[in-house]
Amino acid sequence: SYTVHSGEVPHNGPMAGYRVERDDLSVTYISDHQQPDDPTTIAEPVLELCRGVDLLIHDAQYTPSEFEQKRTWGHCTVEYAVSVAIAAGVKRLALFHHDPYHDDDMVEQMASAAQLCAAAHGIEVFAAVEGTSIDLAA
Repeated sequence: SYTVHSGEVPHNGPMAGYRVERDDLSVTYISDHQQPDDPTTIAEPVLELCRGVDLLIHDAQYTPSEFEQKRTWGHCTVEYAVSVAIAAGVKRLALFHHDPYHDDDMVEQMASAAQLCAAAHGIEVFAAVEGTSIDLAA
């Protein structure tokens, strides 16, 4: 009773993102996503997977300054994840793929900054945490 779509996601090597739909609810999972040099550009297959989903779980590993030093490592900034969410018109954004060098306080700071960016667009943003359950219908 589920429909699953996949699409190619820009990364250092082959990478797929997934969209899962059931009834009128949908989730997209983009675990690794190489942010392009032009952060206003979003690959069309990524937009197709994300368009209008109830929940987008998206790579959000770096701050802008970290990204400058690691721009070819196959990940993106929190700001870029928010840009994808805005462009795709998603309802909720779970920031995922946290940098292992970030502690909980840092992750919360990044999530707070993302919430400010997304608030004007009506997008709920939070940091993904192990064990979290989300009611998509709520």
